[in-house]
Amino acid sequence: MAKKPLLEFTDRGIYCAKGKFYIDPWKPVDDAVITHAHADHAYMGHKHYLAHHLSREVLLYRLGEINLRTVEYGETVMKNGVSVSLYPAGHVIGSAQIRVEHKGEVWVVSGDYKVENDGISTPFEPVKCHHFISECTFGMPVYQWKPQVQTFNEINNWWRGNLHNGVATVLVGYSLGKAQRILQNLDLFNGKVYTHGVIENTNEALLRNGVLLNPTARITPESSKEEVRKGIILAPPSSVGTPWMRKFQPYSFGYCSGWMAIRGAKRRRAADRGFVLSDHADWDGLISAIDATGCESVYLTHGYTATFSRYLNEIGFDAHEVHTLYGDEEEEEAPSQPPPEGEELNSLKKVSPSGGDLEGAGVL
Repeated sequence: MAKKPLLEFTDRGIYCAKGKFYIDPWKPVDDAVITHAHADHAYMGHKHYLAHHLSREVLLYRLGEINLRTVEYGETVMKNGVSVSLYPAGHVIGSAQIRVEHKGEVWVVSGDYKVENDGISTPFEPVKCHHFISECTFGMPVYQWKPQVQTFNEINNWWRGNLHNGVATVLVGYSLGKAQRILQNLDLFNGKVYTHGVIENTNEALLRNGVLLNPTARITPESSKEEVRKGIILAPPSSVGTPWMRKFQPYSFGYCSGWMAIRGAKRRRAADRGFVLSDHADWDGLISAIDATGCESVYLTHGYTATFSRYLNEIGFDAHEVHTLYGDEEEEEAPSQPPPEGEELNSLKKVSPSGGDLEGAGVL
């Protein structure tokens, strides 16, 4: 009789029967371990929550008064004889990979992650394991990120050009993760950063949690339009095309997302400029992260799961697709017309993966 796996994929979420807990469940459960506070991973209705302490105030802001326990990275919690610990995922502030161990068997659930140090999130740390449950939002070789310093140079030059041309600058990014990354990496050469209320509420929650952020000013009905237009305006995707944004006309509107790497994505979002900036790993980052775990098998939860699992199997991994409800966070919504799969498959690199400087790191 086959041994029952330590983690299972159920219609409620990823389940540990021995520990009697779920990881990022999307239906109400008694005991939930949460990788991060994005809406597709942190749902309302659970009796008990466990998350990293830097997610605390954002989870309370988003979910209300929940029964929440928080821990530090590397701290171990025992659940019915199963060891649970959290390690940095590098996705957003407070994001974590969940390491689960029982009788020497180790599984890691990545949640969402990126391997580039963004200067605000705790950098990704590979964790040795037997089984790795990974996202692959950008699991196609067309997705190759430039170093973020290049992207921010483009953003700063665009902002300077807008000032020279007498138009306001509106930069759009998701309120948790992208907005703080932008805020901490902008060259604040021309004064204030002004924020939409949703972003400012998120910033205030992070500040209550002890996170240090550059100063911002909330845009209110009393805000001077002339003064706001002299700075840079950070807005969430939900504000695009609304009267709130139109009141700053004339403006130039930029959109920050990994989907900006696709031809036509900027046009579909009606943006003047598209900046390729994602809080998810690109093609090379996914491969290096998976390789660095030393895992025997990998399970892909969301993204280009069919293409990416096929490629991983071709280069020697034991890869599987699984069905989950992850991947619907506002900023990284998949394009309505993804690139032709056949075209992108032609550029798949038939080489063995290399962990690079990730190789050998992490814990078992």
